Amino acid sequence: MTQSFISRRQMVQTMGGGLGLLALADILNAAPATSRVPHFAPKAKRVIHLFMNGGPFQCDLFDPKPELNRQAGKKPPGADLRTERPTGALMAVPFKFANHGKSGVPVSELLPQTARCVDDICVLRSLYTDNPNHGPALFMMNNGSLTPNRPTLGSWLSYGLGSENANLPSFVVFCPGRPVRFAELWSSGFLPGEHQGTYINHTNLDPKKMIPFLSNARVGPEAQRRQLELMRQLNEQHQAERVGDPNLEARIRSMETAYRMQIEASDAFDIRREPTKVRDRYGRGHFANGCLLARRLAERGVRFTQVYYGDGQPWDTHSNHTAVTRNLCKDIDQPIAALLTDLKQRGLLDDTLVVWGGEFGRTPTTENADGRDHNPWGFTMWMAGGGVRGGMTYGETDEFGFRSVENKVHIHDLHATILHLMGFDHEKLTYRHAGRDYRLTDVSGEVVTKIIR
Repeated sequence: MTQSFISRRQMVQTMGGGLGLLALADILNAAPATSRVPHFAPKAKRVIHLFMNGGPFQCDLFDPKPELNRQAGKKPPGADLRTERPTGALMAVPFKFANHGKSGVPVSELLPQTARCVDDICVLRSLYTDNPNHGPALFMMNNGSLTPNRPTLGSWLSYGLGSENANLPSFVVFCPGRPVRFAELWSSGFLPGEHQGTYINHTNLDPKKMIPFLSNARVGPEAQRRQLELMRQLNEQHQAERVGDPNLEARIRSMETAYRMQIEASDAFDIRREPTKVRDRYGRGHFANGCLLARRLAERGVRFTQVYYGDGQPWDTHSNHTAVTRNLCKDIDQPIAALLTDLKQRGLLDDTLVVWGGEFGRTPTTENADGRDHNPWGFTMWMAGGGVRGGMTYGETDEFGFRSVENKVHIHDLHATILHLMGFDHEKLTYRHAGRDYRLTDVSGEVVTKIIR
């Protein structure tokens, strides 16, 4: 790892005159910036992860299965896999599919606007994971393990690459509400604390409400500068007696990033500054606002932005599946299409990897008469931009959409592929902890090379 520092003592001397907030930010911008060169030339510089927490049903959206409808009401062999709860017979999909774009990739009628972007999308139909319960599956999708306390994908990328913009966090998470139980999904685990995801509740679009204590109403810029200098000197004296403690350096950097955010975050997180036509193109719901915020952070150099659809598991359709899915798709279709189109028009899609999906899929069999249970055996995700071949599908599930059967992609394979697109050999991006070298993909994972341009 390489570090770019000016002497902190030199910084204190330089700031001896009455510099204000902007001048201090300029100096800090050259100070605590940690960067790491990837293993090879990356195809993507940043990732936007659109997380459909709860688990969408793949056969409603991107994986049409005519046989599912033909045998609806029956439970033939192959439709009797064990899931979290007992399920009944096959349940038909009432939504129609059509081929779209020059590629002719089939997309459901539920996503008409996203379908217009399909030539930029690679649909992965053969994902599978290791557990049918939300908690372990969420951890697996985020940190490559069924248990918490491991660094998440965003933290690994922050650790591996640092930030392109020292005035903003390198890893940002948007999730409306107060999802305290989700906090481990953006944890830095045993990596230095500066790589933890910065959680943003974007229910209120005023940046000062979105980010607590963004501005200091009691202390002016000059006093803040002096406070920060005093805290830095005290922390450095403390650190000099405890060489090799990464938590102390992370604390110093976090305070300095927070100080710099007073300038840039007020602009970056304020989508009210966007033209009305842009706001209208995305829509005005919480997911739409999250997508627009993600675009604003992408163009400002944030490495990893995660947009959760909502608090809890809104896609967890154990009952009333068809009606709920219809409403959920109506809410995500316009913002996703707007995000992909906006990134492309701004020249950002080529080096921005957009990832869509949940922690698992849902069963083709029924639960509670009109619901679908969790399905870890086979489900769909998609990726766009960032070096991925668009206008294609990869992998297949069985005739009912229950189990992955061709070109199977485990979550470790997905993570290995994302890291590869960002310039890393997933087997070499490691961190020494508790006497062993850890990595995101544990001891497995293969890059899905056929989807890479």
